[in-house]
Amino acid sequence: MEKNSRSATRRKKPVPVPPMSMGDLAKLGGGKVAYIRIMTHDEAKEMFPAVEGLPQGIDLFALHAADGTPLVLTDSRQAAIGHAMGDELEIASIH
Repeated sequence: MEKNSRSATRRKKPVPVPPMSMGDLAKLGGGKVAYIRIMTHDEAKEMFPAVEGLPQGIDLFALHAADGTPLVLTDSRQAAIGHAMGDELEIASIH
C-alpha cells in the first residue's frame, strides 16, 4: 500500500511551451484588452504627431490596444480608464 501512495504523489514533468510570436501575443487580447502607458511630452509627440498643443512638464497617459496600437492620449489616468470602460476594454497591468 505504501508503494501506491508514493506513485500517486509523483509529479509529472512540465511540458515546455513554445514561445509566442509577437503576432500571436497581440491577438491574445482579442480586441478586449488594453493597457495604459505613462508618457512624457516628447514620447507623446512622437507617437501622436497629429496632436498639437501637447502640454509640457506633465505626464500624459496613452491607452493602447493589446497589440500596442495607440487608442487615446489624455492628461489624466482617470480619463484613460474612462475611455477603456466606454469601449468595454479590460485594462491589463504592465510592468
